[in-house]
Amino acid sequence: MATPAPAIPDETKLTPKRKSKAAEAKENLTSKWATAAAIIIAALWTIPTVGLFFTSLVPGEYYRTDAWWTVMFEGNLTFENFGIVMFDSFGDSTSAQPLLGNLLNSIVVTVPTVVFPLVIGLMAAYAFAWIPFKGSDWIFVGIFALQVVPLQLALIPLLRILGPEGIGIAGTFPGVWFAHTIFAMPLAVFLLHNFISQIPSDIFEAARVDGASHTQIFFRIVIPLAVPALASLAIFQFLWVWNDLLVSAVFGSIDTYPLTYPISNLAGDYGATAYLTPPAAFISMIIPLIVFFSLQRYFVRGLLAGSTKG
Repeated sequence: MATPAPAIPDETKLTPKRKSKAAEAKENLTSKWATAAAIIIAALWTIPTVGLFFTSLVPGEYYRTDAWWTVMFEGNLTFENFGIVMFDSFGDSTSAQPLLGNLLNSIVVTVPTVVFPLVIGLMAAYAFAWIPFKGSDWIFVGIFALQVVPLQLALIPLLRILGPEGIGIAGTFPGVWFAHTIFAMPLAVFLLHNFISQIPSDIFEAARVDGASHTQIFFRIVIPLAVPALASLAIFQFLWVWNDLLVSAVFGSIDTYPLTYPISNLAGDYGATAYLTPPAAFISMIIPLIVFFSLQRYFVRGLLAGSTKG
């Protein structure tokens, strides 16, 4: 009787399955130490916000003499300051206008200047990544190099173009939109290009085999896949424009000034109305927080997209 040949062990069963880089990164980021560090950092980061909120509730007569926790224990905190800065005239001789108009201006300035760079930047990024044309590499390098040019160097030349001697839209909302969009384009094209270029080429090849044009590929493939990157860029651009004072002051006017402009002058002469600065600052901060937490999951996906494979 012939001796049966020994069974050859299955190498796939003996060799432990190697973890992918994405799995290793996820495991490292979800460890107990990483979670504890994140909680501590979040708590420390939240303390100034909590302090600002309670300081904004301190009435004017206690603002210079007592800390907010002392006023809180005495039961004298009030939301009256928020109503004053939003709906009433205040400041020296009650000449300062309420901040509601400037808050609406901030929204009118910010929303278009977030949408325009996203749309134009995504189209440019797709062209640089998947539509080969002569000189594309040099143009992309030039766009990338524009990020190192200080914004202040372009203020006067751009103001001459948008001013009365040029297009004539300086001091209006379109002028502010135009300026913010131009300053945001280099970073927008660079970030979106890095994301779009990581999309597998097989997807585009399959779409072309099915007869899809570049327009159809852009709307049906690129935009849905680029949502995390778009959300990340939208948050960065929203925070930049919302907190901006320089560009809005140079290219805007009293009719277009955002919320940051009156806040910078809110204390009045000799700090007479300094107690109104904390509630105004908190109002200016709460809207970006809402936007960030609304897009938080897309923001994290957009930051990690393309960083690991496998």
